[in-house]
Amino acid sequence: MAAPTTDNVAPNLLLAHAPLNSALFDAGLVFLTFIASIPGLIFTTKRAWLKVHCWMVLGCIIVTLVIGLQIWYSTLKTRANLAVMWDAEGPQMQRLLQERWKCCGYMNTPFHTDSTCPSPLAASAKPDCVGPFSDFANNFLDLVFTVMFGMVALDAILLLCGLVVLKKREEEERYRHIDEKSKYTRI
Repeated sequence: MAAPTTDNVAPNLLLAHAPLNSALFDAGLVFLTFIASIPGLIFTTKRAWLKVHCWMVLGCIIVTLVIGLQIWYSTLKTRANLAVMWDAEGPQMQRLLQERWKCCGYMNTPFHTDSTCPSPLAASAKPDCVGPFSDFANNFLDLVFTVMFGMVALDAILLLCGLVVLKKREEEERYRHIDEKSKYTRI
């Protein structure tokens, strides 16, 4: 990871506290679901692979929805979560955050002396960092969970399409069995 700067300190801090392991698991599940769809496309008379694919898509929907809900729920307590993050970070990160938003301290917390906050008098004239930091975090995380919910919608459409194809193949198999019983061959 690159050295923290005023431009990347806030996104890096938010991503460091994001559920990245869950997101990697979800990405792996999506990839495996794609791999499972290939035999379902190739073997047009078999329904087993298509059923496996549909169940895996349902699993993707559930995992992605849970991750999105977890991120959404964390945005309901953004200020409290950011206060914990702020306190856990060292003076260098706090200085970069103060410099980025031209503010001093988080919320009723001591500030670190730097070019933005050179003295207590100058710091008292500047706002706390809670406002701009929480605004940035909310916008950033809103984008992330909105994308997650969008993926759930796309997965739901994919599931519906898979179920339609599954129903169509079931119907074709039924008619094929009827034709075999009545000694007709397929045209």
